[in-house]
Amino acid sequence: MSQPPTGSRFVLEGVVVRHDGGGGAPINALDGVALAIEPGEAVALVGPSGSGKTTLLSLLNGSTRPSAGRILVDGSDLTELSPRQLRLVRASIGTVHQDLALVPNLRVSQNVLSGRLGRLGFLASVRTMLWPSAEDLRSAHALLERVGIPEKLFERTDRLSGGERQRVAIARALHQQPAALLADEPVSSVDPARARDAVGLLRELSRERGLTLVVSLHNLDLARSFFPRLIGLRGGRVAFDAPPAEVDEAAFEALYELADG
Repeated sequence: MSQPPTGSRFVLEGVVVRHDGGGGAPINALDGVALAIEPGEAVALVGPSGSGKTTLLSLLNGSTRPSAGRILVDGSDLTELSPRQLRLVRASIGTVHQDLALVPNLRVSQNVLSGRLGRLGFLASVRTMLWPSAEDLRSAHALLERVGIPEKLFERTDRLSGGERQRVAIARALHQQPAALLADEPVSSVDPARARDAVGLLRELSRERGLTLVVSLHNLDLARSFFPRLIGLRGGRVAFDAPPAEVDEAAFEALYELADG
């Protein structure tokens, strides 16, 4: 049963992110991006490599600061927060990284439990990782059951398949008890059938928990099938922001052709 939207609200106002392009000439990874993502929305970011999708996600979770403009999460300007306040905001935003960012020689339970370390102090973090309580393990098991691999609780993570590791990363993000879930190309290393299952799972989880969901995807069919809002990025700018039915083939072709040219 779905919950009413309780997720985070994101607002970007004229955001620019500059990187050193080599040779002393900076390049804009994002250039004047302005958009709002409402609580409980499900949004797919589409566009070619280098278009700014990963940079945009890193802005939303507070791991990248804008060179200009503002990024607001639930009304708080991330550039004005103290380090402690920023940590609390980041702890409320679950992220599934493209490389999954799991520790391979740890058990699955430990990787899942690490999702909540951002909310704990040093000693509590050590205790959770080395001597998890029965309640910790029940919580991890329940999340693994929800993502379909409860039997892997005590398995070493490096013994799992790519699809299983992907589900561990999702369970870890959910263990944060986030208000928003971000995923950066979460299906890039699995076959098409598993990719569809994984994106479907993310959508189900976001509806069940009322989470704001933002996912970057190369697969346009998945984006169209599962997301009611598509944001196309090209050269660090928003090329379109619309429901799938309003984005025709010409718009998708231009998104990639112009970037390649």
